[in-house]
Amino acid sequence: QVQLVESGGGLVQPGGSLRLSCAASGRTFSSYAMGWFRQAPGKVRELVAAITNGGSTNYADFVKGRFTISRDNAKNTVTLQMNSLKPEDTAVYYCAASPYGHTIVVIRFDYWGQGTQVTVSS
Repeated sequence: QVQLVESGGGLVQPGGSLRLSCAASGRTFSSYAMGWFRQAPGKVRELVAAITNGGSTNYADFVKGRFTISRDNAKNTVTLQMNSLKPEDTAVYYCAASPYGHTIVVIRFDYWGQGTQVTVSS
């Protein structure tokens, strides 16, 4: 049982930066793999970045070099730093948790936050 709450979304101009945060409840947070997904209107949800309980990271090709995922187990938080934002990054971004924490297994991300809107425009 994990509860996740995202924050930090908003409107930003192309080339700008935004930092998303995810606050997680649960004493076993450090054992989970964590991920950020996004979904644009009419499109499927896709993995953006993920981090294992050991700190290994994986990124979608379309964000490599621009986005950075990190976690702070002491604070039960996961962060997605987004730089050089593009209009195509516009989507609802979701924080997700996987109890299978040693590696990234997409189908095991069973816990989800409510999402936060990121809009890149102007």
